[in-house]
This record gives sequence, C-alpha cells and structure tokens, in this order.
Amino acid sequence: MARSKNNRIVHEPPMFTDFKPRGFKKNDLPQIELSIDEFEAVRLADFKSQSHEEAAQMMNISRPTFSRLIETARHKIADFIINGKYLEIKGGAIHFKNNLFRCQSCEQTFSVEIEKIISRCPHCESNSIVNIAGSMGHGKCCTV
Repeated sequence: MARSKNNRIVHEPPMFTDFKPRGFKKNDLPQIELSIDEFEAVRLADFKSQSHEEAAQMMNISRPTFSRLIETARHKIADFIINGKYLEIKGGAIHFKNNLFRCQSCEQTFSVEIEKIISRCPHCESNSIVNIAGSMGHGKCCTV
C-alpha cells in the first residue's frame, strides 16, 4: 500500500498557470497538467539554481523525492515545448509559505506571508485585489 504524500512547501503560488502555443485554441490541444509542487521543483532547481539537497529541504521532502519530482516536471515541460500541447499548472499536495495578490486597479502584484490577511492594495489603497492562493483553493489551510 502506497504511503500518502506529505504536503510539500511551496514559496508562493505561480503567477501564471496556463500556457499554449500561439495561434491555437486551448480546447484544440492535448493537455498536460504540471502540479504546483512540480512547478516549485523547476523554480528552485532550474530558475534559482538550488542543489537538489537544498531544494528538497526548502520543500520539506527527501532528496530522492525531489529528484523524482524534478525529473517528472522536466519531462512534462519538454513534452509541452516539443509537441505543442496546452500546459496547465494546478493541484498537488502543497502548502504555500507566501501568497501573491494582484491589484485590479493599479495592476501591482505583491507577496505577503500566507497568514497575513490583506484587504487593500499597499500601492493604491484599492480594495479590488485578487488573492492568488485563494483562487487555487489555498489560504488559511497553508499556514505551517
């Protein structure tokens, strides 16, 4: 019987969650789902140049688990690029450390600790803000 997955720690939700080749409708393309923890593995290893050991510690998982995660993520990204598929980032057993908010008035994006509740934009004081983690089904559940 397989063990249940531990929640992986993710720095913050991805700002952009779906990608497709230009000139095609997403409904006309085969779909690939990249989990949020796979996204975080790519962010840490390939964008932030962290070692597998450092990245695994940041995500609160073992190094072998991280290596499997990054290998799966890289394969999916290669499939997306080479075969021109629709890629969507969603799901996974995760908890966010921080949250992203986007102001619909001034279009500023800002990051805050996940526990912090924001009701106004710190840049323009508008109350027209979008909670990115909340739109992914996360928020207070992610406090660790």
